[in-house]
Amino acid sequence: MNTNLMDRYYVLGNPIEHSQSPLIHARFAALTGQTLQYERLLTPLGGFAATLAQLVQSGARGCNVTVPFKFEAFRAANTQTERAQLAQAANTLVLDSGAVHADNTDGVGLVNDIQNNAGVSLAGRNLLLIGAGGAGAGVLGPLLAVQPRRLVLVNRTRVTAEALVARHREHPSLHSVLQKTELLAQDLKSLDDSFDVVINASASSLAGADVPIEGRVLKPGALAYDMMYGPAAAAFMTWARENGATPRDGLGMLVEQAAEAFALWRGVRPPSAQVLQELRARLV
Repeated sequence: MNTNLMDRYYVLGNPIEHSQSPLIHARFAALTGQTLQYERLLTPLGGFAATLAQLVQSGARGCNVTVPFKFEAFRAANTQTERAQLAQAANTLVLDSGAVHADNTDGVGLVNDIQNNAGVSLAGRNLLLIGAGGAGAGVLGPLLAVQPRRLVLVNRTRVTAEALVARHREHPSLHSVLQKTELLAQDLKSLDDSFDVVINASASSLAGADVPIEGRVLKPGALAYDMMYGPAAAAFMTWARENGATPRDGLGMLVEQAAEAFALWRGVRPPSAQVLQELRARLV
């Protein structure tokens, strides 16, 4: 078969060699009977726009975007979904006849992993989200959409958390949700409550830094979730166990956000739970 005739997709980032996305999408394609080509593409810092333009011109059908280009991906798009607009960042691009459509599947990937794979319902629960950067921005809207009782966003710089909260409070799509969910912004030092679910969206794991909060924020048996996976999440997972919580890394989020992107591109929902099980076994 001439692979030049295949629909082509890419994951763009820097660094990118660690990405599991080609393996995930290859399994999705095999299990759904789709024919496509998916590759990593190391993108030069400062070169995202030029790389994207080349992909559009070459006839590529879509791409995933990882650090540090999610904000640039949002700005480069001709149109954006509501969830991308809320995040002001995009991790999934649909390329169609020269136009670029941006979406953000990180939040729905996180919610699906917690509720479907981990079996923890978020409705009516008390949630703590750590980090108001790109990762936190990408998941805040979908977390609110499942209507927790309370969601507290904390960040080292409180003004950043307050700005992200304000953007979500002002968005029309969340007005009815926020009548039932209390949404607050705080700084790390003023945090004095405990939570059913604690989600680390900060850069602490990626940077190899200490967990930025005290163990007292965890209710007994709470779910402690790090959006990183593998060795980067090890310190957070240990901290969670030592403080009586159930730890979970972000590998399931990776697979579930990819499943959402695949469905957007191909119009078919892949068996994400099966691929997550296979990927965990492979990485172990």
